[in-house]
Amino acid sequence: MRLTRLLAPAASSNLVDRLHSVHTKSDPARGPFIDRLLSSHLREHIGERVRLAGWLHNLRPLSQVSFVLLRDRAGVTQIVAEDKELREWVSKLPAESVLEVEGLVTAEGRATNGVEVHEPVIRLITASTSTPPIELQRPVLKEQPPTILDHAAVALRHPPRRAVLEISAAAIAGFRSALEELEFTEINTPKIVGSTTETGANVFVVDYFGRDAYLAQSPQFYKQIMVGVLERVYETGPVFRAEPHNTARHLAEYVSLDAEMGFIRDHSDVMSVVTASVAGMVDGIRTAAAPAVDLLGVILPDVPDIIPELDFEAAQQLIEDATGESVVGEPDLAPSHERWLGEWAQRERESDFVFVTGYPMSKRPFYTYPDPDRPSRSKSFDLLFRGLEIVTGGQRLHLYEDYLAALRSRDEDPSSYEGYLEAFRYGMPPHGGFAIGLERFVARVVRAPNVRDATLFPRDINRLLP
Repeated sequence: MRLTRLLAPAASSNLVDRLHSVHTKSDPARGPFIDRLLSSHLREHIGERVRLAGWLHNLRPLSQVSFVLLRDRAGVTQIVAEDKELREWVSKLPAESVLEVEGLVTAEGRATNGVEVHEPVIRLITASTSTPPIELQRPVLKEQPPTILDHAAVALRHPPRRAVLEISAAAIAGFRSALEELEFTEINTPKIVGSTTETGANVFVVDYFGRDAYLAQSPQFYKQIMVGVLERVYETGPVFRAEPHNTARHLAEYVSLDAEMGFIRDHSDVMSVVTASVAGMVDGIRTAAAPAVDLLGVILPDVPDIIPELDFEAAQQLIEDATGESVVGEPDLAPSHERWLGEWAQRERESDFVFVTGYPMSKRPFYTYPDPDRPSRSKSFDLLFRGLEIVTGGQRLHLYEDYLAALRSRDEDPSSYEGYLEAFRYGMPPHGGFAIGLERFVARVVRAPNVRDATLFPRDINRLLP
């Protein structure tokens, strides 16, 4: 067998051009073959010579044959190497070296994707300089979470971890699609701001040309302002919370999927859009990330047309009656209470989701609309998904005088919010909105025990690298 080996990519400044020129032509000795294919497309080309490229995922040497496992973004392909010289050469390559393979696609029911590649010509594109710190060939990574996070550049190549990222991307696309169908307009708001959006929350302070500024806790002020411009808006982007938590559910930076809409009757209209958005995210995963769902064995939730709803006080009473804990009168739900409500929703309503409404005004931001019938309670809600809060939202104040009163009642100076309050000086409709924590949602979809497992490069109280 003729072997072509390019052991040092630096040996030629136009290596990529030379490789491309070789593989976009027909080889008279071997017959025609086509440009690079992904592993997921090989079943359509049985009996043809094709070109693949990817990473050396694993090597399984036997007495007379070696199986070279080549990984690309779509999966892993088994390459059958029988030539002795080729087998010896491949055995010297470190894992994660980048290879190009040209060979004959053959049906093989025992292979992962039902095919394997025979009569290979293997070319080295980039050699890995050492043994990777993560054993990617294992179905489940054996390294501890800190090691996995420290070496994220390699660990994220692991097919199951990559699948989580594909699910995350599909969820964002589904969110966009659902809101655009409802005639929302996407916006992009500043992430360096001059005032905080949630009174009392911890913020990251930055030096902005000699002045104090902050990393945005949310796009709240801007998306409300934009209701006066576009009526229905949404945004996908990072937000920052300098909260000193080191739990499995908290991050200092995460992706927030925000929406705001005008001309609502009350918070129930917002809840309807939340339901449509979450359903769109699940549909997006189902259609755009089906291979990732299959790889992880994910059971996607059913999003009911009407998600079950519990009033905050009623939810507390249920928890107290069932557990004996004294929770009625507490201003918020503890994580254990959210988990209990998630189990209740599964058991009593056969739903992975449950809305909790009517949170105390004392636990909601100043712009939250109070319930006229219960002024100490708000027209707001949380959405719990499998026992974890993933959405917070509600109706907002829309009258300028109400904002002045709300800020003064919390000893806040309205002049600090002048740019924000200007929108309400000149007429704003009743409006409301919500925010979905992407990483929490994805973690629940894939049933990850820690939100960091659904985050590209986590930022928490201890981690700033990589």
